[in-house]
Amino acid sequence: MISPNYPADDRREIFGWTLYDWANSGFVTTVSTVLIGPYLTALAQSAVGENGVIASLGLFGTITAKSFFPQCVSISVFLQLFFLPVLGGIADNTNLKRRLLGVFCGFGSIATVSLYFVEGERFLIGGLVYIIANICLGASVVLYNAFLNEIASPARRDAASSKGYALGYVGGGILLATNLALISFAGSIGLSKGEAVRLSLMSAGLWWGGWGLFSLSFLRVRPPSRVLAPGSNWISIGFSEIAFAVTQLRRLPHTARYLLAYTLYNDGIQTVIGLSSVFLAQELFSPAQRAAGDDTSFLTGLILMVQFVAFFGATGFEPLARRIGARDAVLASLVVWCGIVVYAYAFLNTTTQALGMGATIAVVLGGSQALSRSLFSRLIPPGQEATYFGVYEISERGTSWIGPQIFAVVVATTGSYRDAILSLMALFVTGTIVLCLTDMRRAEADVEALAASMGTG
Repeated sequence: MISPNYPADDRREIFGWTLYDWANSGFVTTVSTVLIGPYLTALAQSAVGENGVIASLGLFGTITAKSFFPQCVSISVFLQLFFLPVLGGIADNTNLKRRLLGVFCGFGSIATVSLYFVEGERFLIGGLVYIIANICLGASVVLYNAFLNEIASPARRDAASSKGYALGYVGGGILLATNLALISFAGSIGLSKGEAVRLSLMSAGLWWGGWGLFSLSFLRVRPPSRVLAPGSNWISIGFSEIAFAVTQLRRLPHTARYLLAYTLYNDGIQTVIGLSSVFLAQELFSPAQRAAGDDTSFLTGLILMVQFVAFFGATGFEPLARRIGARDAVLASLVVWCGIVVYAYAFLNTTTQALGMGATIAVVLGGSQALSRSLFSRLIPPGQEATYFGVYEISERGTSWIGPQIFAVVVATTGSYRDAILSLMALFVTGTIVLCLTDMRRAEADVEALAASMGTG
């Protein structure tokens, strides 16, 4: 049923909303982070050789076995740059937000389950299916985030966002640990390693779809603050909404400044997370140890530890935000991130130290991500939550190549992974400075003034 009178801060609805983090994190950890990249790469190499050519792109080079999976990731991110903001505009102007969330959750789950059937020379199908699943994930996260302003008042959003991330870390960690155990003991239960990997991929789809649809049962449908103008349609309103939002940012300079700050420091965070495995493998393990798989065993345990410790980071930073304010809590986490980068450059020499650094990363990772989301929720004009969270998601995904590119250029120039990790300080420091220059009270006042002028306050 649709009603404008559903109150915010309903504990049952907030709990249901947080469950979607629990649901989709199974895909993020088991599929995107750990299994799908090595699996599709191995299939491609088996079909065309160690680094054989899959396709020639003319002036744009070639797709090889080694570049196949990164290319799939790049394509899925590129398509989302155009799709997610348009989807947000559609969601803001209709009462379909919950239904669309269910659609993308369902199709993403089905696509992930179908990865079970990818074997032999079907790596191209596997890449296409992964692209579809990853686009569905991005779309569903935009819609999911857009519910935050409806279900929680400003005073409760830090807590709601933190609980969502906390559940996500635990849920993703539980499923990943289960699947890694299945793969490790596959031979003893009559499975090949490939079969165990495919079963693990399928389990992530079932986890995402089952828990995701259960989460939706708690969410209520509220009418949009605006309705489609005569003569407009879903596609046209989607494009016009994103154009309107970009124009609005001129009247919301501190919202725009916050997006810039988030783009910078989040790119630094994502680069540290994404490239920490190769950094640790190269810096802490000898070629003989890497050949024996010692680095893989250590990194697997480290990933699991980070997943579960991040739960405490996501929940622990929320009380800090109540005491000093969410922006200052994020700033505190960024100071720690800077310390982590310096420590990795100058002092990290043993696996024991790496475990301690990983635990520190987990704490600030949970806090910085959860509070960044709730902070942004306060800087959105009423009725445009999905559109603005589409832009927010683009800030997170669309620039994710900057940090890795900086890292790659420095390591290629200097030959040092430590110099490369230190170069990421540029992103953390500039992001911190821009966030310091963002006046949250002024930003919220600008949003209120804009809403009043539009008659949506």
